[in-house]
Amino acid sequence: MSPRAIDPAAGPLTLRGHIAGVGSAEGTRVVVGRWLRSPLGPFADVMVERPDGTRVLLAPRPAVADLVQRLYTFDAVHLVDVRVVPDERGRTWTVVAGPLDARLTVGGRTAVGVVLRALPPRLVDLPAAAPAVDAVAGLLVPGVRTRGTGRDGSRETYGARDQHAVVALDAAWGGRRLGPLRPVDPPVRFGFSSAPAAPSVTAVDVRIGPPR
Repeated sequence: MSPRAIDPAAGPLTLRGHIAGVGSAEGTRVVVGRWLRSPLGPFADVMVERPDGTRVLLAPRPAVADLVQRLYTFDAVHLVDVRVVPDERGRTWTVVAGPLDARLTVGGRTAVGVVLRALPPRLVDLPAAAPAVDAVAGLLVPGVRTRGTGRDGSRETYGARDQHAVVALDAAWGGRRLGPLRPVDPPVRFGFSSAPAAPSVTAVDVRIGPPR
């Protein structure tokens, strides 16, 4: 059974999984976390910024909502069933979370993904390498950072391992169609790290230190 809560003083915590970021013609931007390993067990969460700037967290249970809210800022938090189901080839993600119903079509590896795959895994996993990786990430994807501070002062480090493009989106919010895929623009405003403007799925390890 997964822990019901995480002691904020415990740490560092590590989550391994994927982050998908997409925009829509209607103006809604969506960031999906699919976590295969975490202190809370496997789970998925969805961060949404609506066209009017309202930031919404969709989380499957209170412990997940508490962890995500330690790090990021939202105007509304909803506890709903969150399901993120890739097909057998990992080329279509079906995301169902409260008012959100979406299908993301995943394409080929991005140029960033090619660079990440070429890096030795031990370099990506080395905390001391975070400043260099952060600088390289900023050059490859302007505006995106791989290390920073959460809302509660926790130090966060993102160790990206691979990246694929998202090439199509079929989504609705509360039954209203969101239109075709668009860049994540304007950037989402949840916390220090923004999703890349180009829609993508990134394989990533996230390390979270205790609050300061």
